Amino acid sequence: MEEITEAVNNMNISDLHKKNRIQVSNTKKPLFFYVNLAKRYMQQHNEVELSALGMAIATVVTIAEILKNNGLAVEKKIMTSTVDMKDESRGRPIQKAKIEIVLGKTANFDELMAAAAEEREAGYADEQS
Repeated sequence: MEEITEAVNNMNISDLHKKNRIQVSNTKKPLFFYVNLAKRYMQQHNEVELSALGMAIATVVTIAEILKNNGLAVEKKIMTSTVDMKDESRGRPIQKAKIEIVLGKTANFDELMAAAAEEREAGYADEQS
């Protein structure tokens, strides 16, 4: 937990005010929570920035690939860096890998989202009858 707090403190003030940023953890929420959240952010802001540290990097890449393979997103930018942190157990400074992936809506994003919503509604109607 200390690592996350320190990482947040090390961020630029402008980074903290990004309304379309999702900081992904591979322990807190299931994968499709982040996939669905990213879809919602793209609907609201036309793009989403996925960010992760260390072991959660694989989760961010998976989320981005799911969105791209479903025709919902295109890559706009990928940035990698290292972040200085303090090791919780030993108290010494360590470096963690960081990735940020910016995804934008595809041209047919709204169509695909509308089609998925119709499918859900049709499935719900079938369950009710």
